Amino acid sequence: MSSPAAQRGREVRRRLLTAAVELIPERGWTAVSTRNLAEHAGVTPSVVHYHFPSLQALLREAVTEALNRAAAELEAMFDTAGTADGLVEALLAGVDSFTGQESTSLLLVEAYLAATRDDSLREAIESTLSDTRTRLAHRLADSGVSDAESTATVLLATLDGLVLYQGLGVAPGGPATVLKRLVADSGKRSGSEPKNAWR
Repeated sequence: MSSPAAQRGREVRRRLLTAAVELIPERGWTAVSTRNLAEHAGVTPSVVHYHFPSLQALLREAVTEALNRAAAELEAMFDTAGTADGLVEALLAGVDSFTGQESTSLLLVEAYLAATRDDSLREAIESTLSDTRTRLAHRLADSGVSDAESTATVLLATLDGLVLYQGLGVAPGGPATVLKRLVADSGKRSGSEPKNAWR
């Protein structure tokens, strides 16, 4: 059983990570400072550096956790889809919860931009995306899609693009029809039947 001090330490870390997830969409990645983050979390600035080696390390961990949660929610939808068409519908339903202007969308946009200048963050994001892409590719392959890896990559990139478009107020019409056609055409090229039923 952990000591009260250890429990308090974990609680402070959690408050700091939560504060980062709230401040990044609100202020932008580069505008989050040790001082305003500590104030938002209700601690002194020195506490930030007690629990994390740097402000950037804290921001990276906060974003990585948030991205992993979003990926887990998306991957859970894979298990509800019984066909390739059902998978496309489930993925698009997931996108509908992101307006492009709400905090999670803004957090991911800020993280993607920051990752172009931060190799550690880029590698963390790449790892999460790779795991999600692999799970999606397996589902597509089970449904008889021949080039499952490439199809999974295009589907996930399309989801990111749709979220960005929604944030700009652009509403692309009929993405489900286009994406279902993409998946169906890939399946036809394989000339194979689904390997097994999806759970």
